[in-house]
Amino acid sequence: MKRLFLSVDLPDDLADEVAAVQEELSEAGGLRFVDPAQAHVTVKFLGDTDPDRVLDIETAVETAIDDAGVGPFDATVADLGVFPSPDYISVVWLGVRAGAEEMTRLHEAIERETTAVGFDPESHDFTPHVTIARMNSARGKEHVQRVVREQDPVVGTFRVTEVRLKESTLEGDGPVYDTVSRFAL
Repeated sequence: MKRLFLSVDLPDDLADEVAAVQEELSEAGGLRFVDPAQAHVTVKFLGDTDPDRVLDIETAVETAIDDAGVGPFDATVADLGVFPSPDYISVVWLGVRAGAEEMTRLHEAIERETTAVGFDPESHDFTPHVTIARMNSARGKEHVQRVVREQDPVVGTFRVTEVRLKESTLEGDGPVYDTVSRFAL
């Protein structure tokens, strides 16, 4: 089985900006930071998947991109938020300000096509975001709440030209992501 997801990856030149936002949160205990060089927007999480299904996924994504009618666009990564709520934080994220509508259209089309070939539909509304940290314990909650309330970071704008099918391999020091396929917009 392969642990797969579809993503829009941030370019390498935004990694330092993502790291700078993470630095603002570094005093918070209980946070596990995502490698800024692997920063991405998850368009659809597929989960553990039989490798024989990759061709079905690729066909579904190609159809979805055609149906979505989304060509290359600019996306701005900005704002800071948490899931599921400020009182119970499990994920700290950067939002997608400009380009959120296009990301949502891609997600909806990909959701439709991947569900049609047997993948589970998402159980929550889609919010385009870049996960930058996960909270393992609440000991740093107040610091995270304060930074989210007081900071309004703008990480940068980049050109979105493709969606990637990625494999996530869980290692001792966090996940490693490898690109399986690329789909041009």
